[in-house]
Amino acid sequence: MITVAIAEDHQALIDGIQSYVEYEEDIKIIGHANDGEALLEIVRKRTPTLVLCDIRMPKLDGIAAAKIIQKEHPTTKVIAFTMFDQEEAIRQMLDAGAVGYILKNSSLQVVLEAIRTVAGGSTYFDKKIHLPTAEKNTSKSILSSREKEILGLVARGKTSHEIADQLFIGKSTVDTHRKNMIRKLGLSGAGELLRYALERKYDF
Repeated sequence: MITVAIAEDHQALIDGIQSYVEYEEDIKIIGHANDGEALLEIVRKRTPTLVLCDIRMPKLDGIAAAKIIQKEHPTTKVIAFTMFDQEEAIRQMLDAGAVGYILKNSSLQVVLEAIRTVAGGSTYFDKKIHLPTAEKNTSKSILSSREKEILGLVARGKTSHEIADQLFIGKSTVDTHRKNMIRKLGLSGAGELLRYALERKYDF
């Protein structure tokens, strides 16, 4: 039996998937959540085969949730279930450990196909998306994983103090990372770093 948890902040969409899957003998929805933190609670209690995870969610976004799930429950597979088809969104979900990526405007048959394919040990990517390639790497690829994490928080309007508190590091460490990013990216200062971060943010 393939057990599935769904994280999606639109309840009507969850209800639609549940109704569609109800008569599938090999798939069972064992929990649903409207935010990332609630999803983690379900995964910790039920350890589903896989999760359908939106990127934009309250409290904890899908990228952060996927990272935690992969760390705590590596056998639980993550499929991104989102409206975002930008390559950077896809890249970050893949970096977070997702092994599938489907768009919300795809048919429910595609959702079933993705669930079965990923549960079977393969990856599944919506035919409507363009997967990132090595040739299309942005300049952000020169940043370390910690710098990318901080850049994402900068894009969300976090101050150095707030970033330090969230990541459990010192403010001076955050400031050092900011300076290193400005140098690596060839920017002229904090204002350009913020603009760079915002340009690569996809409305979490």
